[in-house]
Amino acid sequence: MGEYIYCITRGDLEAAGLDAVGVGEGRPSLSVVAHKDIAAVVSESQVRKYPVCAENTLAHERAVEAVFRRGPVLPVRFCTIAESRDKVLSVMEREYDRFRPLLDRMEGKVELGVKAVFHPRLVYEKIQQNGRIQRQKDSAAGLSGRGAQSLLIEIGRTVEALLEEEKGQARGEIVGALEGLSVDHRLSDRLLGERMILNASFLVERGREAVFEKRMEGLSAQYGELVKFKFVVDLPPFSFVSLSINLE
Repeated sequence: MGEYIYCITRGDLEAAGLDAVGVGEGRPSLSVVAHKDIAAVVSESQVRKYPVCAENTLAHERAVEAVFRRGPVLPVRFCTIAESRDKVLSVMEREYDRFRPLLDRMEGKVELGVKAVFHPRLVYEKIQQNGRIQRQKDSAAGLSGRGAQSLLIEIGRTVEALLEEEKGQARGEIVGALEGLSVDHRLSDRLLGERMILNASFLVERGREAVFEKRMEGLSAQYGELVKFKFVVDLPPFSFVSLSINLE
């Protein structure tokens, strides 16, 4: 039986009381493999490739979150499975000098998630007021047939370009207002829908969440109904650490 590895944490962690179960059949319990002052959190598993689905990824993330509530974590990539506990221990011994400094860096820090999306009606009303659009509409008013159709296509392209400009400007303003409150940040390329401005993660010193939230309130007041924000707090550093472990 192999060992599924979820994360690396401090060596004094006790598995008892971790309110999560592992990936795989039978809801396996979590246990700890310690080496010096660091430890790997694992569960028994067949050595196999688990499909990337909601059930499996949520189980993986919840295991990491359960450990994070007790101390710093270095999340390990989904479906990292060693052949045995002895193999996990050998990885810990070999990678100690890599894991320990990373763990120190994540000590006392939390990930905060920020998403921002334009209001579907208000953003296009704002774009329609742009002089470029007005001039193109005036030109289209006196045309018919293919000429009018071509100009309407051109107006559509202009709207798309102006939307990207609006998103870029808002993204820069939002990140500029928040990055000084964090020790690091990541901007995701996963933008869902054409109106999504930002999908970002910020690594923040624990205890400064309230300051960050206050700045978020200020941004929400600044943009009003034009921009809708989603703010998620107290996450493990999934966006900043995803350990790839060589099990060969």
